[in-house]
Amino acid sequence: MTCIEVIGFIMEYIDGVLAPAERAEFEKHLVICVSCVAYLRTYEQTVKMAIATRIEEVTIPEELVRAIMASRKL
Repeated sequence: MTCIEVIGFIMEYIDGVLAPAERAEFEKHLVICVSCVAYLRTYEQTVKMAIATRIEEVTIPEELVRAIMASRKL
């Protein structure tokens, strides 16, 4: 597994949903790549902070919603 592949699988790894073979390859890569270990730790901390942070409910103006939806049709 390459560093790019590790990044692609990181959320599945954290969620514990990688297939056993993919998880083994992921962890095998972590043994040899300190950069990916650091990236994983930073990613885990970011997820924890995002969960811990209370996000206030925001009302989105209807005209903004319509403008966004109209731009998707282009």
